[in-house]
Amino acid sequence: MQQIILFLIKNKTGLVFIILMTIALGLTFQAHTYHNSKLVSSANFLTGSVLGTSENIYQYFDLKTQNEILFEENETLRRQLLNLTLAEDTLKTDLEFITDTLYSIKKAKVVSNYYDKVDNFLLIKGGEKDSIREDLGVISSKGIVGIVQDVSQEFSRVISILNTNTSINAKLKKTYHFGTLTWDGKDPNILSLIDVPRSAPVQKGDTITTGGRSLVFPENVPIGVISDFELNENIGYYSISVKLFNDMTNLKHVYVIENTRKEEAYELLNPEQP
Repeated sequence: MQQIILFLIKNKTGLVFIILMTIALGLTFQAHTYHNSKLVSSANFLTGSVLGTSENIYQYFDLKTQNEILFEENETLRRQLLNLTLAEDTLKTDLEFITDTLYSIKKAKVVSNYYDKVDNFLLIKGGEKDSIREDLGVISSKGIVGIVQDVSQEFSRVISILNTNTSINAKLKKTYHFGTLTWDGKDPNILSLIDVPRSAPVQKGDTITTGGRSLVFPENVPIGVISDFELNENIGYYSISVKLFNDMTNLKHVYVIENTRKEEAYELLNPEQP
């Protein structure tokens, strides 16, 4: 207490000046509208800046939650989109039946992704407990990713489209000419579409999608665009370079697609012999 009294006595001149200055400024702002408005405006600006910065910080740390919400919404929207065009006809024969099957979709996160080898794989978080099984298709928001090869309770191993052992039915979107999508083990951004007949009107920039002639991927899942092509005159088929929509080196979220009528389709395509 004594130290406080000594401090006040020692600095009494400065303290009196500060008190009188504060009183004078207060009276000035109260008496003059212009000065008062400037003070309020400055206070509002400072408060707004602090609140704005706080809101930006909150939004930054809330991004993970918001991304999860959007991911779940995308899962629902993609399920609806996949099945929207599949309900026009209820039953057809042979391969046409497959394009009318219904698909379910499950979201999953990429744990690891290999793309710099000849035969690449992904590991995703989601396994048997999530009803993920072998031979299910995997896509992202931009296109195809691969096919589930093996599963455990918590995780799944996905054979990537960047794998020389992978072959996927694909087509020219605008003409419905079909071919087989493969990878030569070189550029992770470029795949090859082979066995497209010479009658197909191939052009650079044309979109390539899944053909739908399989039990893994539905029809018209995006793959990429034609970046180059060459006609082999000897066999009469094109060899087409396809630039992927997907950046296979940067995958975080994917969707696992299940054909809910796969077993029924298998029975139709492979009837038991008497």
